[in-house]
Amino acid sequence: MATAKSLTITPRLVMLAGVLLVAAILTVSAGFSYLTLRHAAELRLPFMQNVVLAVQQQEMKRTQEFVRDNVSAIATKVGQMQAQILHLDSLGERLSALAGIKPGEAPSPGNAGQGGPLVQPVLTAEQLGQEVDRLLAVVENKTDLLTAVESTLIEQRAVRNRLPTALPVDAEWNASAYGWRLDPFTGERAMHEGVDFVAEVGTPIVAAAAGVVAVAEVHPTYGKMIEIDHGNDYTTRYAHASKILVKPGQMVKRGQRLAEIGNTGRSTGPHLHFEVRYQGAAQNPARFLAPAGTTPTRIAKR
Repeated sequence: MATAKSLTITPRLVMLAGVLLVAAILTVSAGFSYLTLRHAAELRLPFMQNVVLAVQQQEMKRTQEFVRDNVSAIATKVGQMQAQILHLDSLGERLSALAGIKPGEAPSPGNAGQGGPLVQPVLTAEQLGQEVDRLLAVVENKTDLLTAVESTLIEQRAVRNRLPTALPVDAEWNASAYGWRLDPFTGERAMHEGVDFVAEVGTPIVAAAAGVVAVAEVHPTYGKMIEIDHGNDYTTRYAHASKILVKPGQMVKRGQRLAEIGNTGRSTGPHLHFEVRYQGAAQNPARFLAPAGTTPTRIAKR
């Protein structure tokens, strides 16, 4: 203590001291508030107990309002899901009828009469959860049904695409129909195993259905001939062409150009001789071409 010491108070030092003082005050206040609120019940301070109770009630009220709002929103969504399920019921029945699938024996709620006054139920969160689980199970069952219907429709469409129901040429069909006739060369009664489309040389010949080219060759009787395998034991033949545009093994689509009208082979003039065979036996093409809007006597030019 013999020597004197000096301390210079600078603005920076004053500012630092002020900051430390404020921090100390805030720390003490926070600690006091925490300890007071935490141990208010133990200290049995009525005022602090009321403050804590008021804070708890306010928080509980906000929580209840939040839960109630969310429950109402979920209930609205559940109602929308129920309406969509009814729509799926109706749609599923229509698709099942188109696909030839018999619907279940239980009546669909979409077809039953409904009505009555509107009474909004008060659902708990647990009840809403159970309803959502039930709706999810219903949606899963409807999804399985619609998936089966879709598969059936796709299969039926594939089968239809393989059946020779499209017109092989845009021409008149009045030269010779399927069945017994007088042979144009011998004049004797003979079986005509196809139908003849009269057209000019070069008129496009198209595939009556999708399939694979099995034969594309020159035949002594059929002339330049194409045979297409459509699967399921069905084949079609296109004879007397002037030009062949496909090769054996080639896949063709319905309506794809195969050849051009000609007068090759055993023929009296330009035309297409068209046959449909099942397991090798000739069938009446009129049975297959009827869906295309044709008649056994004439195919009008379009």
